[in-house]
Amino acid sequence: MQRNTHIIDATGKVLGRLASEIVILLRGKHKPDFLPNKDMGDFVIVKNIENLKITGKKMEEKKYFRHSGFLGGAKFIPLKKLFKEKPAEVLRKAVYGMLPKNKLRARMIKRLKIQ
Repeated sequence: MQRNTHIIDATGKVLGRLASEIVILLRGKHKPDFLPNKDMGDFVIVKNIENLKITGKKMEEKKYFRHSGFLGGAKFIPLKKLFKEKPAEVLRKAVYGMLPKNKLRARMIKRLKIQ
């Protein structure tokens, strides 16, 4: 199995559509010998992430949730704040949520490089 490297320019692309395109490359679904239980995807490098387009009211309304595990430990981070500070993290979270929820997910997300 040979892993190729794909370079994607994110300028003007919509977040969700770009993320689904990246997931196909990371999983290897574009290859004719794809198997869902094998990790045969390629490397993906994404450039110009700060020029990514976010549609609708997501910028104002979407919030990312995390919890510390303690009572009252819920934290909500608005998309607007996260995109301003770390635009790469917004794309990484979108791709991570689209990958299959199994042990291969951790290996696949490591092949995503955001510059």
